[in-house]
Amino acid sequence: MAEFTPQPSCADDVDHNNLTVEQARQRIHDLLSPISSWQKVSLRQALGQVLHQSVVSPRQVPPYNNSAMDGYALRSADIKNTPFSLNNVGVAFAGKPYQGHVEAGQCIRIMTGAKIPDGCDTVVMQEQVESDNQTITIHTEVKAGQNVRLAGEDIDCGDTVLPAGRRLTPADLGLLASLGIAEVVTYRPLRVAFFSTGDELCGLGEHLGDGQIYDSNRYTLYGMLSELNIDVIDMGVIPDNRAALKIALEQAAADADVILSSGGVSVGDADYVKDMLAELGQVNFWKIAMRPGRPLAFGQIGEAMFFGLPGNPVSVMVTFYQFVQPALKRLAGESDTLPIIIEVPCDNAIKKRAGRFEFQRGILFRNNEGQLRVSTTGAQGSGILRSMSMANCFILLEENCDGLSAGSLVNVQPFAGLV
Repeated sequence: MAEFTPQPSCADDVDHNNLTVEQARQRIHDLLSPISSWQKVSLRQALGQVLHQSVVSPRQVPPYNNSAMDGYALRSADIKNTPFSLNNVGVAFAGKPYQGHVEAGQCIRIMTGAKIPDGCDTVVMQEQVESDNQTITIHTEVKAGQNVRLAGEDIDCGDTVLPAGRRLTPADLGLLASLGIAEVVTYRPLRVAFFSTGDELCGLGEHLGDGQIYDSNRYTLYGMLSELNIDVIDMGVIPDNRAALKIALEQAAADADVILSSGGVSVGDADYVKDMLAELGQVNFWKIAMRPGRPLAFGQIGEAMFFGLPGNPVSVMVTFYQFVQPALKRLAGESDTLPIIIEVPCDNAIKKRAGRFEFQRGILFRNNEGQLRVSTTGAQGSGILRSMSMANCFILLEENCDGLSAGSLVNVQPFAGLV
């Protein structure tokens, strides 16, 4: 009898055919470039869109010298040793400037944001002034130019205020509005088609047969894609059938920039995704030295990029956040795709064997002393979706880590920094 030689499996800690996490990221990065399509959108439609063109300011902000607080505007030439007095000759409100010229020995009452009148260059706050409405007396030291916001000190005409590749935030919309800009040029949203595979999957509202489960992966994928302002194409559940999978992949490649599938990328008898990817397009890689999420197929079908995610619910989310999301941001034209990583003490010991990069689910919190700490969510199985629901971060454990004791410093990737 011939001697049996076992093949590498997902249970192995070391498989030299696997890519490291960083190698996989680099492979993906090297094959991607932003889409070329762009659109002009109104400001209210622009939230979450990625700028295709930098925004250059057509004007100064602020557009004129104005007061930084309520007080009195005066001429620096009139500043004397305290105390000294000036005649109050008028008042300026925001939006209602003082129309006259302030002469020597004069001042005006001025409100925050009001235009500094001709002749004035300094504001003294009202709390430092004694006034009888007609005359003010100043008892504190006054410095020339104090409490005045100069025209253009925030933004000058011709300044680049927002660079191409920036995903627009609510603050950006306000900034653009302050410049009088009503439209911007952005990349068009990516089109992403996604589906689950497996005869065991049922849709919500359907009756569960013997050995069947509800499809949760399409809902987590829909949620993660929606946060990125993507046009999603939900193709439902594709059965474990080569012909059905081929039709789905060909349709998705014709309609979308990116195709995402979940399940069917391992080595089981009904796992057809990797083979069909090779038949219709090309496979760049399909195994990564990580846990969870080792089987991850990456390649291309026609012009569409393809990611075949694992079937386990946690693996789907981990591989999406670590590989798919950065790729989608790059394809969408976004320049800032790196997540935030911080180092904090871990409250509990963690068991791990060297060989794979692990993304454990964690809870980042402040202890009674106000210090940031992290703890795991408990059981870390790739099918325990509750561990992702409880978590607010990933605990990052490098390939060579063989466990750590309570109190050890660990790198943590907050979920808030992933989007």
